[in-house]
Amino acid sequence: MTKVTLHYALQHPLSEEELASIANIHAVFGMVRVQVAPTLDKITVDYDASRLMKKDVEATLHRFGIPIRVTAVA
Repeated sequence: MTKVTLHYALQHPLSEEELASIANIHAVFGMVRVQVAPTLDKITVDYDASRLMKKDVEATLHRFGIPIRVTAVA
C-alpha cells in the first residue's frame, strides 16, 4: 500500500448531513481516512495510491456531497 495524504479547504463549514456522509466514504475501496479539522472548514484525506488516483479521491468526495475546494495549479 502506498499511502498518500491530501489536504482540502472546504467551500463552507460542513453541515451535520455532510459530516454524516463522511463515515460512508470509508466504505470506498482505497479510501483510508478522512479527518475533519475542528473548525469544520478543512479535511485531510489518506488514500491508497496503488488503488486510487487523486482525481478518483476528489470524485468520491464530490459523490458523497463533500464541498471540497479544488484549486487549479498554474
